[in-house]
Amino acid sequence: MSVNKFFIKDGSNKSKIDEFLSKKLKRAGYSQVELIKTPLGTRVAIFAAKPGLIIGRRGESIRELTRTLEEEFGIENPQVSVAAVEIPELNSKIMASQIAMALQKGIHFRRAAYWSINRIMDAGALGVEVIISGKLTTMRSRSEKFREGYLPKVGDAIHKYLRSEVVSIQLKSGLLGVRVTILPPEAEFPDRPTMKFTEATSKSEEIEEKEIASNEKK
Repeated sequence: MSVNKFFIKDGSNKSKIDEFLSKKLKRAGYSQVELIKTPLGTRVAIFAAKPGLIIGRRGESIRELTRTLEEEFGIENPQVSVAAVEIPELNSKIMASQIAMALQKGIHFRRAAYWSINRIMDAGALGVEVIISGKLTTMRSRSEKFREGYLPKVGDAIHKYLRSEVVSIQLKSGLLGVRVTILPPEAEFPDRPTMKFTEATSKSEEIEEKEIASNEKK
């Protein structure tokens, strides 16, 4: 097998594994998977919001998952480990999956979108955008966009900082797509406005406070 075919096959297999885990572990808040080949086998690191649901009672679920990865996907001696996502609200894939599950439960799309936006912004995000597409209220497909905060659309920043994921879900009305884009709190921009306080402004503020206090006493 040539080098090109090897990497194509390896990437295709990883995409299939990621798609399989996204469907199977969506209730656990699945985020991503990392496959690292070692001399003893393949290390499979799964990142999720609720690792306990993946491990299961007495490790039954994770043993079943290990067998599936070995038998169906041909992974040699998989060593599965589960790690928790530190701040799930800043993970675009987890939040998109949660919106999709809310829509599946019958929650109105606007309510689900605003609920997720509030959680993301409360977690410290600088900006967020939620786009829900499909047959939302009528038989005609359309898109609804919800946005809050600062979110750049062009430039190197969108490749460097923005985190965007799309999750689809099948409902009775048809297929819906949910895209969540998050600007994390550590993002830095040269055009972002900042406030710098000097000694002159601080002294003027002190004088104003003294004047207000003296007027109140009178």
